[in-house]
Amino acid sequence: MIYFDNSATTPIFPQALDTYLKTSQRIIGNPSSLHDLGNQANRLLQQARKQIADQLNVSPKEIFFTSGGTEGDNWVLKGTAIEKRDFGNHLIISSIEHPAVSETAAQLKELGFELSIAPVTPEGFVDVAALEKLIRKETILVSVMAVNNEIGSIQPIQEISTVLENYPKIHFHVDAVQAITKVEQNQWFTPRIDFATFSAHKFHGPRGVGFIYWREGRKLAPLMNGGGQESNHRSGTENVPAIVAMARALRLAFEKKVEKPEHVARLKGYLLEALHSYEKVTVFSKEIDFAPHIICFSLKDIRGEVLVHALEEKQIYTSTTSACSSKKHLASSTLHAMNVPSSLATSAIRISLDESNTMAEVEQFLIVFNQLYQKFSKIN
Repeated sequence: MIYFDNSATTPIFPQALDTYLKTSQRIIGNPSSLHDLGNQANRLLQQARKQIADQLNVSPKEIFFTSGGTEGDNWVLKGTAIEKRDFGNHLIISSIEHPAVSETAAQLKELGFELSIAPVTPEGFVDVAALEKLIRKETILVSVMAVNNEIGSIQPIQEISTVLENYPKIHFHVDAVQAITKVEQNQWFTPRIDFATFSAHKFHGPRGVGFIYWREGRKLAPLMNGGGQESNHRSGTENVPAIVAMARALRLAFEKKVEKPEHVARLKGYLLEALHSYEKVTVFSKEIDFAPHIICFSLKDIRGEVLVHALEEKQIYTSTTSACSSKKHLASSTLHAMNVPSSLATSAIRISLDESNTMAEVEQFLIVFNQLYQKFSKIN
């Protein structure tokens, strides 16, 4: 079995799973309880918060736990809209955002907020000059992902941060789900960023848990109300075993971050060189200014899901650009935003690599792909 769908989810680190199991068995108290069992759980919770904060070089007060990237994106967008509605009603997102951002923004638009969509270049990068022109006095939020989940383009967060230095009242949110531990932090985590969202299962942590970075001094309305957990900002009993396991997974992933991108980039470079040799293949991901782990390409006249299932029959697992759109048989929204013809967009598939993948797996993939290429060429 060859697993090339790591942008959808990564296998949990054995050490993180061990942490999850041991914490589940040994720490039975509710972190909000006043007795000693509750204090034990709370101490672990705060240790995990500090460990995550240390990895990002921020204050533990700026880390808040969530159920994952989708909740984090919803919280930042809706929380900003609620908190700042008296100051403005205008939001800006890019045309290539994950559905957790784009669908949330669309819902806010239905509720009366105004929404502008910043375009991208034909290569898949947000047009910073065009984005700046969209800013108006009513703008309360700009949300741009750090790394595109479909083609891997690293967005110009530094340039956007420079623009937004002139607009200090605007909340700047970055969906960093595909960036953390994969792309150098200084490329996507600038001092101007107010909020960033993360999901544990993208860096070998458990599913159903994540966190947001919330810059101290900024205000955000709660999305979850109730018992007042997370400093009264995100109610609900914290999933202590998952949070502690997430913190360990992040530490382990950061320990690998020196050698990991180099290894993954070698695999990607080898794949790209091979794919470019096929006349009917169009590759959308490049090496420069793109994340090392994502390759998106189309095989002319073959729908993406057909190729995905053909590879699956050989126990090679990929996806059609985004796990969130695969089962809906949706074409890549990113490729459409790049003005890629629909015929190519519907043929796109995504390979997403990880440090656990090997050159032998890449070579085996290319053998199988060549067989499928010849087969489909004969059929056509």
